[in-house]
Amino acid sequence: MNKYNTFTKIVLYITFVSGVIWTGSYLLRMFIFYQPFTEINFELKDYAKNIDLFPLFYTLLPAITTTFVSYTVFLVSFILFFILAKIKLRENGWFFIITMIILITAPFEIFLMTIDADIMKGLYYNTAGGPEILNFVIRRFKILSSFSLIEILGFLAIIYLVIFKPLTRKYEN
Repeated sequence: MNKYNTFTKIVLYITFVSGVIWTGSYLLRMFIFYQPFTEINFELKDYAKNIDLFPLFYTLLPAITTTFVSYTVFLVSFILFFILAKIKLRENGWFFIITMIILITAPFEIFLMTIDADIMKGLYYNTAGGPEILNFVIRRFKILSSFSLIEILGFLAIIYLVIFKPLTRKYEN
């Protein structure tokens, strides 16, 4: 850690903090967003069928926004750290695996973020009603249904890799 300059350490810190915030807000969002739906076919539960859904989704807007912003900051700062740190991937297999997890999941998450942008636009500017936002949420669930779980497990694996740093090549002098 001491071999990095101050700017690289700041970028690493921003990457770490935004990654933790993203992971926490993503988990929170998953738990909250799945509550009004049944497990099969993503139909609304009985208590949510006869209410105006716009206020319900509006209360969930901070979770969507936090996830959106923190992932964007995380991805940009990780790529910047990758460029600045010049870590040798052949000698640090753990960092190679982390990089692959992030770069492989990024296009899918960015695709889901486009749906999130539609949800945020509809809620912030009041351009979409409850049924339209409900369609966006259901679309997000159905398009890449199990991806959220896979991504969270991947990011939990990143925590393990950062702590234990397996697959590090050690040279004997």
